[in-house]
Amino acid sequence: MYSNIQLPSTNTVVSAAASLAATAVLVRSFAKDFLPHELSQYFFLKFQNLLTAFSNEVTLVIDEFDGLNKNQLFHAARLYVDTIVNPSTKRFRATLPEKEKAIHVSVGGNEEITDKFCGFKLKWRMVIKETQARYAPYPDEFHSTLKSEFRYLELTFHKKHKDKVFNEYLPYVLERSKAVKEEKKTLKLHTLRNDRMHGLRGNPWQAVNLDHPANFGTLAMDDEIKKTIVDDLDRFQKRKEFYRKVGKAWKRGYLLFGPPGTGKSSLIAAMANYLNFDVYDLELTDLRGNSDLRKLLISTANRSILVVEDIDASIDLSKRSTAAPKPSPPFFHQNQGPKITLSGLLNFMDGLWSSCGDERIIIFTTNHKEKLDPALLRPGRMDVHIHMSYCTPCGFKMLATNYLGITGHPLILEAEALIASIKVTPAEVGEQLLKSDDHELALRHLIKFLEHKKETERVRDENLEMTKREVPNVEKMAEGSKNLTTCKTSDGLQELIKIAKASPAVKREKIPSKDEAANALKILMEFLEAEIGTKNVEDSDPNLGPSVATLSESGKEEGIKTE
Repeated sequence: MYSNIQLPSTNTVVSAAASLAATAVLVRSFAKDFLPHELSQYFFLKFQNLLTAFSNEVTLVIDEFDGLNKNQLFHAARLYVDTIVNPSTKRFRATLPEKEKAIHVSVGGNEEITDKFCGFKLKWRMVIKETQARYAPYPDEFHSTLKSEFRYLELTFHKKHKDKVFNEYLPYVLERSKAVKEEKKTLKLHTLRNDRMHGLRGNPWQAVNLDHPANFGTLAMDDEIKKTIVDDLDRFQKRKEFYRKVGKAWKRGYLLFGPPGTGKSSLIAAMANYLNFDVYDLELTDLRGNSDLRKLLISTANRSILVVEDIDASIDLSKRSTAAPKPSPPFFHQNQGPKITLSGLLNFMDGLWSSCGDERIIIFTTNHKEKLDPALLRPGRMDVHIHMSYCTPCGFKMLATNYLGITGHPLILEAEALIASIKVTPAEVGEQLLKSDDHELALRHLIKFLEHKKETERVRDENLEMTKREVPNVEKMAEGSKNLTTCKTSDGLQELIKIAKASPAVKREKIPSKDEAANALKILMEFLEAEIGTKNVEDSDPNLGPSVATLSESGKEEGIKTE
């Protein structure tokens, strides 16, 4: 039956295919040159829909921007796609972002990547198209940049897996992208922008790389204290669901207190390196009010450490509500005093606004813990109090290892004995160890410094003890002088009362001469002004007798005190 059918030759098939392709190119060129863009786009979409009607595949489009805002799903998927590069991938893209050290390699545009999930296949494709130049938000959302390309991701899969893709695969992509972001993350130290007041929106922070090398292995602290801090940080990171269950914001407050030079900043850097958290350095004196404090709290990222150094010197902690200074013209904000109140700071720490974010560490530092309001110190605000003490023998061993690379030396024991008997900070010890590359010479410099410091402290203590012994004698002399003055004043007053009540003959005998009377009246007036005020003297009877008698009665009831 089929023996009479003649198949076309190979040349005929190739010729027909070439003619068809040429016709298609001609039609496309004709449509591009003579048909309006809208009409050609319409026919293209109709043709694409026709092909889709016969296909079992579904395509999900993820745009780079959602209106004027960045599409977080796009950036998460972009990170994820770079982790599933296939051996067949031939197009890559390499970049070196500003302030970064590592080169970032990603999949190039219009490259198709295949992925597998729960036994079925999915295809990713980054589509990059040239478009009309437009302004798009910059990564820090403070400025905008000119973009001349339009980017989006296409995810293609079989339509029967649509529910699994939406409900399981996309959440998996988000979680995986977070892990990738943490692996590639470069720690940043954020500080407030000087020009932040000029932007109505935008991020008020600017960042630099945090290259501080401190870690818990090199901190000059007692091992037990370091272990306590590390255990607390580990427990905090694992308790997301616990914090949610008990109804608390997922944050932790630390207070680092102690004299300057005891390693508070190094401990903060060690915590950041251990947790892989960015650090936000908040200077309260740069803020105009409590509202600025709330805005800054909202703009800090999750998984970060917010640091407020020298909290006792930043704002007035004496009252919960301190009257704010009178407003000045807009261009003189830098001349105003701080307007942050204690009440605003407390709300910032554990009020409603403190829940605007997850997995945050808030650290306050101070050199004078006793100056802080008790309301700041309670759990929920400053949960962990860490005393950064003077250098200990255990801490000195760590410093000797870090600076000199040695663990045993006869001079180390001598230095340890001196350190145990005086107050010296780790910063002072480190400075002495830096004076020479020779181990023995550096240790001798340190021992000489410690001996001088010990002698200085001994002389100071002796002078202080001598002053304490002299103070009681001075106080007794002052008390005796005061009693003598009171006695003389009282005796003189009683004598005047007797003269006022005496007979005229006695008065003539007792009344002093003109000069003596003038001096006596001057002393009396000073006394009256000090005890009952000028007003009472002016309102009293011109006759001194009754006025003095009234003052005497008042003195009997209330007691007469003179300075």
